[in-house]
Amino acid sequence: MKDPDPLQDNNPIDQAHNSRRSFIKRSALGGIALGGLSTLLPIEDIIAQTTQKVSRYSNPSDLKITDMRYCIVQNVGRTPIIRIDTNQGIYGLGEVRDGADERYALMLKSRILNQNPCNVEMLFKMVRQFGGHARQGGGVCAVEMALWDLCGKAYNVPVWQLLGGRYRDKVRIYADTPEAASFDEFKAKVKHRLEDQGMTWLKMDISIGEVKGQEGALVNSKFWGSNLAQWRGGYMDYANIKHPFTAIQITDKGLDGMAQIVHDVRSVVGYEIPISSDHYGHFDLNNAIRWGKKVEPYRLAWLEDMVPWEYTDQFKKMSDALETPVLTGEDIYLLSGFKPLIDAGAVDIVHPDLATAGGILETKRIGDYAEEKGVAMAMHFAGTPVSFMANVHCAAATQNFLALEHHSLDNPWWEGLVKTTDGRKLFEKGYANVPLTAPGLGIELVEEEVKKHLLPTNKTYFAPTPEWNDVRSHDRLWS
Repeated sequence: MKDPDPLQDNNPIDQAHNSRRSFIKRSALGGIALGGLSTLLPIEDIIAQTTQKVSRYSNPSDLKITDMRYCIVQNVGRTPIIRIDTNQGIYGLGEVRDGADERYALMLKSRILNQNPCNVEMLFKMVRQFGGHARQGGGVCAVEMALWDLCGKAYNVPVWQLLGGRYRDKVRIYADTPEAASFDEFKAKVKHRLEDQGMTWLKMDISIGEVKGQEGALVNSKFWGSNLAQWRGGYMDYANIKHPFTAIQITDKGLDGMAQIVHDVRSVVGYEIPISSDHYGHFDLNNAIRWGKKVEPYRLAWLEDMVPWEYTDQFKKMSDALETPVLTGEDIYLLSGFKPLIDAGAVDIVHPDLATAGGILETKRIGDYAEEKGVAMAMHFAGTPVSFMANVHCAAATQNFLALEHHSLDNPWWEGLVKTTDGRKLFEKGYANVPLTAPGLGIELVEEEVKKHLLPTNKTYFAPTPEWNDVRSHDRLWS
């Protein structure tokens, strides 16, 4: 159902009359709620401040959620995409965070079935108790993204408009420095990053693993095995031992070796391009401060996750001791998880991952709260174009935003997973393009391309999920 466009007439008096009549008609139909505003402002002022040609793809007040379906793309390991269907044929896309389980989202289906998806905040409050830090927040965030996509489509406006408007038309992107077998190859790849891909912000991983082969660089590292793997291992292996509990120390020789890598990167990139850093390994606060002081001459944009995010006091000590900004946040769920760090002045920049932090609106709230305290916000991201566009809308609507990560810049098929509904490029020359008119997230999946990259062990492509329809528990948290 679409409302007709206002009548066109060359007579300015008739034109104003028709504009007034069209505006009142839309208000009566529920497209724009005037409330008490009409008693305070002349109708011409209201018209001037409100979109006059709002056309709807549906009747939003009658929308109902009918299904939640999924597929899993083999991107950054595994990245589930969900689709929330409705009784009016429009649907919303969301994404469970990379490396997470689609069941985090599917178990929420029974809580939102038959609800109106345009009541985004209410539905978010119904399901947020089922999210948690890191990948466990992925299901709630996927649902929240899909609801905003649906709401934008229902009212035919971009998601950023539903958040209160935009501060920017393009969103700055940062990407990893490329890996290379030799220094000459590295220089050539960095040149491609900066000149061909147009990147204006880079990030590098610099781990104690880089110097583990140097005799006398580390203390107590061999106890944990030869590879110091950060991502996989048993519960009591290095990968799962928090930083203060490994008893690994870095000698001056080890610090010099790691700092030399930063020096080499800075010598190629120059000083006009911000360089952030990440993934240092698991060592304690004292060594983190020693490392931070060692690389201060290179003016890094930030030092990321030097210790686990929940150690607010340790972040405060680092922030006080170092000139380089310290940052954390990609594994924190909800604004309430960020508040202790922000309130204590323990971080210089917050770094939420929207697919963990609570979704689009909650991430904007995190940015807004940080802004009040003089803290900037960068955004972590490593998923598919679905979550990428959710981030773009949030970044466009948040004033203190710095840069958004793009983890798949060198993946040749990544961008082809979707098409934009307004014909723009997803990103170009180091910036994502904010959809200025496209409703919802502004993308649709390219079915044949997505099917090429489904997880080999699960080729499901948005099949019905009736097994997740029924609520099996009483969820209230209070008596």
